[in-house]
Parts: sequence; structure tokens; C-alpha cells
Amino acid sequence: MKLLPSKPVSAGVFLSYKCPSKCRHCMYACSPAWGADWISKGDLERVLVQLSSSIISSPLGPGRVGINYGLHFTGGEPFLNFELLVEGVEMAEGLGIPSLFVETNSFWCSDDGDVREKFVRLKKAGLNGVLISVNPFILEQVPFERTVRAIKVGREVFGGNLLIYQDFFRRQFEWLRVNGRLPFEEYLQRVGVDSLRFVELIPMGRAAYSLGHLFRRFPAEHFFGESCRDSLTRDWHAHIDNYCNYMAGYCGGISLGDARELNSICEGIDLEEYPILECLVTDLEKLYALGVEKFGYTECRGGYISKCHLCLDIRKHVAQKTEEFKELSPREFYFHLE
Repeated sequence: MKLLPSKPVSAGVFLSYKCPSKCRHCMYACSPAWGADWISKGDLERVLVQLSSSIISSPLGPGRVGINYGLHFTGGEPFLNFELLVEGVEMAEGLGIPSLFVETNSFWCSDDGDVREKFVRLKKAGLNGVLISVNPFILEQVPFERTVRAIKVGREVFGGNLLIYQDFFRRQFEWLRVNGRLPFEEYLQRVGVDSLRFVELIPMGRAAYSLGHLFRRFPAEHFFGESCRDSLTRDWHAHIDNYCNYMAGYCGGISLGDARELNSICEGIDLEEYPILECLVTDLEKLYALGVEKFGYTECRGGYISKCHLCLDIRKHVAQKTEEFKELSPREFYFHLE
């Protein structure tokens, strides 16, 4: 049996998993604890060449940006290696990839002049826009005034191509008169848990462990009969990490193969070579049985907040016991979730 992923129409390229923050909601378990294994320039170029034939632009045109359009540089925090970011933008622009942007948590934005200089340099290199991440999880890591500075200067340089994700929280933090950082627990005390309904809080990645108490939980069998085929074959918002793992959608820690050979991946993946993938595209009960019978997995006493949580918890258990499944990559991901 073969899995037939679609070639991506929008994608993000990780420069590294390393980040100055350890956000509770991070789907990719980024943190300062990761090594600074930056993607090599050669690998970056090969990946961008593979993507150049399929990425589509924003509906407003190739020079405009949108969250689920074009190509973005991400991580981890891409501004930790600014020179590599500039080179990546130049490569992508040279290949004609449309709607290029970078996303940042603004940790580095401590001086107006420095922010303007970097944004202008990136724009000259071919970057179309910037996405500024704003939410309560970043707020407890990054002083709000740095976020405000990034937004102000970003608008001056990129105009309407400055994206705020999500602007609800920028306005809320201004209303709260936040200065500096704000612990998440204090945030909840001040505004209540209902504010989180405005967060696109996908119940997977680190959120399954650090924020699980905010969700209703279910036993494993509640998710039996479900599969992940649609997530693993969709054509939008794929990610490629600095180890060249091709990850469909938001499925951190699941590699469909080497993104430097993306055309080969999209011709079909032989699931006999990828037992975990075969379970995921068939039935989560099959993955659960593999975890229990072969690796001694035991069901979480408190249950699971989503099918993604169940899948992730089994994969984490297996990956920490064995290196035999090449689709569980990068393996280090499974050691940074909690």
C-alpha cells in the first residue's frame, strides 16, 4: 500500500528548532534546549528548488502575503541566525517563490533602529512581509513592548504585508496595560479561560502536556476508528525542518521523507517501509495496539484531549525506546515535549 501526499501549495521552512522561548502551545516542541543545528545552505537551496514549482501566491498577488499562502521561514526563531535568514530569502526570491514572509516572536526587538535595519535588509533581499506572533504563551516569554516595537516598525517597512497573529491579543494586552512579561496563570486570573477560545490552540505538540488541564479528556478507545490520512496528504501548510524532514500539516515528529527529494515523496510512500505511518493512515487503534503489544505502552490515566494527543503520546513512548522507525523524526522532538 502506498501513501500519496500532495505537493505543497504553501509551506514553512525551519532554519532550526532552537528558540529563546519554550512556549506551552508549541506544536514543534521548540525551546532553548535544542542544539543550534541550522539548516545548511546547500540543503536550504535544494529544498527551495523542490518547493519552487508548487508554491502558490496569496490571492492578492505574489507580492502580498497570507498565513496559509506562499512560503514562510520559521522555526524555532529564525532571527537567531539573521544572516542565514537573509540568504534563504535571497534564494527563494531568486527562484521566483511568491508571497515570502518570516514569522517571529519579536524577542530580539529591543531597539527601533536595529529592527528597522533588519526589516529593510530583508525587504531588499526579496522578503514580502513579516508575521508577528502575539498570544498569551509568547507574552510570558517576550516583553510586550518588544512585540509592539516589531509591529510599529514592521508596518513602516512592509505596510499591509505586516501580519499580526493574532491581533485580538495585541488589543487585549493593550487594554490590560501589560508592561513586560505576564505569567500565563496571571493572565487567566485577569481575563478568564474564555479568552483562549480566540487562540487557534491546536491540541497537539507541547500543548497536549502543558495545557491539557484546560481541555475535556477522553479514553483512548474514544478515538479508535479515526485515521490521520487527510492530515498526512493535504497540500497546504506543510513544513520542512532543518534536517530536511518533510512534515505534512502540523504533524511534528512525523517525517514523510527527505524534502530534498520531494518529487519522489509525492510519487508515493511505500507504507511497508513505514509501519507507524501505515498505522496512522489506517486506524489509531492499530497504532495503540503496536504501542501496547510491542513496546509496553500504557494508557494515560487521565485520558486524552484529542486524537492528536493519543497519537503523539504513543509515538513519544515508542521513540524514546527505539530508533527503528525512520518516520519518527527528528527523534529529539520527542524529548522536548514536556
